[in-house]
Amino acid sequence: MQIAMMVEDIETACANWTRTTGVGPFLHVPHIRLDSFDYRGTKASGIDFSVAIAQSGGVQIELVQQHDDGPSAYRDIIAKGAQGFHHLAIYTGDYDAVHASYIDQGFVAAVEGTFGGYRFAYIDTSAAIGCMIELIEENPLQGEFFERVAAAAHDWDGVTDPIRPGFPAAED
Repeated sequence: MQIAMMVEDIETACANWTRTTGVGPFLHVPHIRLDSFDYRGTKASGIDFSVAIAQSGGVQIELVQQHDDGPSAYRDIIAKGAQGFHHLAIYTGDYDAVHASYIDQGFVAAVEGTFGGYRFAYIDTSAAIGCMIELIEENPLQGEFFERVAAAAHDWDGVTDPIRPGFPAAED
C-alpha cells in the first residue's frame, strides 16, 4: 500500500517529486519523536524523523528524513547523506499473524515499537527483496490520516499547496 524513500531534505524531496512526477500534495508530519523502541532486540531511544506522504493512484509515496544519527532501520539500509528506496508498508488488521509469517521465514525485526498506542515493525527482508517491510497495525488514527492523504490527492489541482501540514494546527 506504500513505498518509502529515504531523503536528506524532505521539503526539497517533496518539491522534486511534485515537479518531476506530478504526485502530490504531500502531507508533512515534521519531527516525529520515538522515545522508546526496540532496535534489533535491544531497547533504544531518541530517534527524530519527519515524513511526508502523498497518494498516487492506489499507492502512497512516503518520504522519510531522519534528523539524527541514532541507530535505526532507516540507517540500516540508507546511509546518512544518501537517498533511495527503503521499504514497502503493509497496513494490517491481523498484525500478529503477518508479523509471525515473516519471523517464521527467518527474517528479523530491525525495529519494533508503538506509535499512538499501536504497533509497528520494520522487518529486515533486505537480503531477500532489497528492502525492508514495514508492518503497521490497523488503527483509527492512522486510518483517518491515510484517508486524508487520499482525499487531498483526489481533489488536488497539481499546483496549490504541494506540501501541507499532516495535522492541521488547532484553532485557538
